[in-house]
Amino acid sequence: MAEAERAARERMVEVQLRGRDITDERVLKVMGDVPRHHFVPEDLRHQAYADGPVRLDKGQTISQPYIVALMAQLLELEGEEAVLEIGTGSGYQAAVLSRLAARVYSLERISELAVQASEKLRKLGYENVEVLERDGSKGLPEHAPYSAIVVTAAAPEPPEPLKEQLALEGRLVVPVGSQDGQTLERWRKGKGGALSQERIAPVAFVPLMGEHGWKTDHRPFWAR
Repeated sequence: MAEAERAARERMVEVQLRGRDITDERVLKVMGDVPRHHFVPEDLRHQAYADGPVRLDKGQTISQPYIVALMAQLLELEGEEAVLEIGTGSGYQAAVLSRLAARVYSLERISELAVQASEKLRKLGYENVEVLERDGSKGLPEHAPYSAIVVTAAAPEPPEPLKEQLALEGRLVVPVGSQDGQTLERWRKGKGGALSQERIAPVAFVPLMGEHGWKTDHRPFWAR
């Protein structure tokens, strides 16, 4: 089974990532190393390396491998950074980021998911990740500033606390738009503190719930 899963990861990297526009060799290597099948529900492991998202409990998802790789690539990590992740979910993206940066703080508002992800990451040896049960839209000011912040849920606007907690020359990657569809954006904070915005690609994420996100989940019941 291990050989089959390793082969599936290799195909995922070559076809879904390198075959598109993922060119960061560090990202490609990590995506080939992290065992995605350990982060999906056991009854859905056959979908682990498919070209699409996988549903989790509590109406959440583990993002399509390409989107995970794209967001990691957009952060432009070199290995020494402290990264803040908003929306731990299964812990998969945190595992990927942990092999690209020095420290990862990951915030999850759903207690059950936070506990499960923390236990999974610790069991698999991702020791430089700390999972906290928090309203991610507020960020984590006690460890700010962050060289990179990634939001794995859709915000109506980039949350102001996250902009404030971004280090000078830092990068914020966040899906912005309605609950029906968003655009993946990258924000950079210049040396003088000014922010600039890039619009990257259309995406579809679960909503970012919280004080600086959505107050109500407007999705139909079957999508939650």
